[in-house]
Amino acid sequence: MVPLQFGLTGVAATLAGILVTVLLFVAGFVAVLLIGKVVAIPAVERAVRSRGFDEAVGSLASSVANAVVWVAAVAIGFTIAGYGAFLSAFAVFGGAIALAVGFAAQDLLGNFVAGVFILKDKPFEVGDWIEWNGNAGRVEDIDLRVSRVRTFDNERITVPNGDLANNAVTNPVAYETLRQKFVFGIGYEDDIAQATDIIVEKAEAHGEILDDPAPSVRVVELGDSAVGLQSRWWIDEPDRGDFVRVRSEYVTAVKEAFDEAGIDMPYVHRQLTGSVEVIESVADDE
Repeated sequence: MVPLQFGLTGVAATLAGILVTVLLFVAGFVAVLLIGKVVAIPAVERAVRSRGFDEAVGSLASSVANAVVWVAAVAIGFTIAGYGAFLSAFAVFGGAIALAVGFAAQDLLGNFVAGVFILKDKPFEVGDWIEWNGNAGRVEDIDLRVSRVRTFDNERITVPNGDLANNAVTNPVAYETLRQKFVFGIGYEDDIAQATDIIVEKAEAHGEILDDPAPSVRVVELGDSAVGLQSRWWIDEPDRGDFVRVRSEYVTAVKEAFDEAGIDMPYVHRQLTGSVEVIESVADDE
């Protein structure tokens, strides 16, 4: 009977120890989880909203905070339960895995980080017309990894956010007004003052070209066959369609006025001269 009593006592002690360990783990896990859910995650969400971040950034921050809270709850639970050494070994192993994954997915992670900065800094927004690396189009969607741009040929370009964040992006519609330029070429025999007056007059006559800032004309080049007069004018609330239409209407009006005034708009003439020598030879009879 004595050995049996000792055996039951040992089993009871073992079960009691396991129960205490489980209770300590659960207590630590639940406490940290509740604190994270009630305090930490709402605090992160409030901080993100107070800084004016986009909803996508707020959702990402909330997800990351939630993941951190769960990991912290598990870690604290194991530590309180007396398994700190196991947790340390697991942390080293997990860190090695995270490092390997980070190297393998560095481009993907870079695009995510770039997407966060694009949504935060707002160099462009959905609906803007942008130009980058020889491409141009209207932004349709900004995601955390990629942005989608519709070209003016009605094609969709899916651009990794890293390309937009790490390269120069031109946003012609970022401000309320946009300056446009065009170089008109006139002949060397034509009157520069008369041509300048016509260019300014047609700009002032166009209903969508602003009077303030006023249109201006500068001589910018003396070419092989023409004198270049650069016209500069401003339009309000710029859009790609307005940009192209106003430019076309204005240039057409100036060309017609030049024709009426007898002002030449020369183009380069090239004439090939020379002679061709034909050499005939007769093979000797063999």
